[in-house]
Amino acid sequence: MTLFREFGWVEGIFIGVFLLGYGLYLARIIKISRLLNTPYSTVFIKLFLRSAVLILLIVSILGPTFGDSKREIKSVGKDIMFCVDLSKSMDAFDVQPTRLEKIKFEMKKIVSAFSSDRVGVIIFSSEAFMQCPLTYDQNALNLFIETMNTNLVPASGTDFSPPLKMALSKLDDQEGPSDQQKSKVIILISDGEDFGEETESIIKEVDDRDIKLFTLGVGTEEGSQIGTAKGYKTDRQGNTVVSKLNPASLKNLASKTDGQYFEINESRNDVNKLINSINKIEGQVRDARLVDVSANRYFYFLLAALILLALDVLVSVKTVSI
Repeated sequence: MTLFREFGWVEGIFIGVFLLGYGLYLARIIKISRLLNTPYSTVFIKLFLRSAVLILLIVSILGPTFGDSKREIKSVGKDIMFCVDLSKSMDAFDVQPTRLEKIKFEMKKIVSAFSSDRVGVIIFSSEAFMQCPLTYDQNALNLFIETMNTNLVPASGTDFSPPLKMALSKLDDQEGPSDQQKSKVIILISDGEDFGEETESIIKEVDDRDIKLFTLGVGTEEGSQIGTAKGYKTDRQGNTVVSKLNPASLKNLASKTDGQYFEINESRNDVNKLINSINKIEGQVRDARLVDVSANRYFYFLLAALILLALDVLVSVKTVSI
């Protein structure tokens, strides 16, 4: 048994007052008994009982702890890597206010739902760039998410293979047993217009490593024009470009990696379903440590003191017999 706090002057005062008071009381009883020539030994029954009450109260104040003092606590979490399409088509406003602004709002919601997990962000169009490495820092993540815009990447179409290749590389930087690959997640966010030629080989690698790939499509199949500073984006012939959601390619990627496809459009928002699906994935053990879990058991001693105190009140003993 160990004590939460050390014996101090407060406990010393309690004991001192008790000894002084009971010493004077005993002296008075012994003096009276001798004058009357009667026995006084029964007075020590009460002394023993009240001393036990005092000792139990002092021990309860000191906070006794006993039992298993150490327990292994494991830290479990997942690695989640966002791959966010920042091609010009993400400026389309078929999802208000724009596809990208809606995605930024929903990403912050996802980040908040996984506060104990490491989250990173990769941005891409035809090339991929690390926006934020895997981190627990939600404030930093939200700052990087807020600064995302379509001017951060080259305006030359969309290719899924560079961000997926980079995500695999960054997730593999975190060493661990092969069975812990299942706790690593890639979330690919795009309007589905993939013009890359190496996507199939990268998807096979994702599947081989048993990493979950969830795809999140944003936009509508009717599509909309793409806003620019000068009006709307046009092609080389001067025709206004209309960007449409292409869910087929995103669904294909998810199905080949045993993942799932989710969508955000004007009437549908699957972000909560995405969060629930990621929650079902078992995290990996990141850290294990022994912590002190012994509890303060003062109430046992306090209860015993109260029982003895009640016994002292209910049981009367003649201190001087005549």
